[in-house]
Amino acid sequence: MSKKDPCQKQACEIQKCLQANNYLESKCETVLQEMRKCCARYSQGRSICCSGFEREERERQKFKVTSE
Repeated sequence: MSKKDPCQKQACEIQKCLQANNYLESKCETVLQEMRKCCARYSQGRSICCSGFEREERERQKFKVTSE
């Protein structure tokens, strides 16, 4: 039996928010931030729900390094 994804609750909240707000991400910034916080708490690969957020963070870091 696999363990429950630690950020699944936040991922579900994002889906609910997006559906309720006609998929406008700007209306769901609070729940997106909660997801980012959750993903930051767990080591890479621990949460399947975080894969897109981990990729986003890698891109952000890459951009930060190249812009310095």
